[in-house]
Amino acid sequence: MDTLLLSRRDRYSAKERVDLARAATRPNVRDYIDALFDNFFEIHGDRAYADDKAVVCGIASFGGIPVTVAGHLKGHDLTENIRSSFGMPNPEGYRKFIRAAEQAEKFERPVITFIDTPGAYPGAGAEERGQGEAIARCLWTLSNLRTPIISIITGEGGSGGALALGVADRIVMLENSIFSILSPEGFATILWKDAKRSGEACEVMKLTAFDLYDYNVCDRIVSEPDGGAGKNPKAVYNELRLVLGEELHALTKMRSDTLVQKRYKKFRSIGNQTGR
Repeated sequence: MDTLLLSRRDRYSAKERVDLARAATRPNVRDYIDALFDNFFEIHGDRAYADDKAVVCGIASFGGIPVTVAGHLKGHDLTENIRSSFGMPNPEGYRKFIRAAEQAEKFERPVITFIDTPGAYPGAGAEERGQGEAIARCLWTLSNLRTPIISIITGEGGSGGALALGVADRIVMLENSIFSILSPEGFATILWKDAKRSGEACEVMKLTAFDLYDYNVCDRIVSEPDGGAGKNPKAVYNELRLVLGEELHALTKMRSDTLVQKRYKKFRSIGNQTGR
């Protein structure tokens, strides 16, 4: 981590970073696609039930390299959020992503995912249609995918709903993004039976980009302007473009079997580390 970014570590508390991660003004996956990629062609539907608006998938070009792009979609207003279930995918969204990922492997395209979700959609219909199985299939598919995978956590990275798109060779986090097993409110309710202690939970959970960098979960952190990514999206896009270029250059040089082996070791080692 560079010195300038390290100096920003204590700029905000964990609770303040959670609030920034959830801000409606943050760019969403469509904003990142428009800013970073060319010739985006969207894929719709899981070919089994429906097209889930909470997950965007498609084919694009990054610096002349064909890539598959996918991500959770949060809206910028209430109407968009209702249409996309506030970025919480149903099983159809995960199955659509699996379809896109398997196609990427077939045509040797790197996969780039943008993660921003409170978690998978918790409705009865989603459970009836196999929510847990769909998430598990995502984990299995990405674990064995023989093409580079880069995951970028742009806002909230909540629970298995986020991890389903987050089994990657490189995990990049925006400075004010978070990645956790559940929400701070849920954590406080379970641990202390008091959701009002969610601010305290933010500190205990070690969910910020800086915390996760220390524990080798996050590989790189992208800085944000004061007040969050929504204050100056172009600055975030510019830095993220450089990071993506560097990571793709390194990963596309690796053999496919090496990628899978290193990815396996990366995730098997999480939880056994004492930090950097």
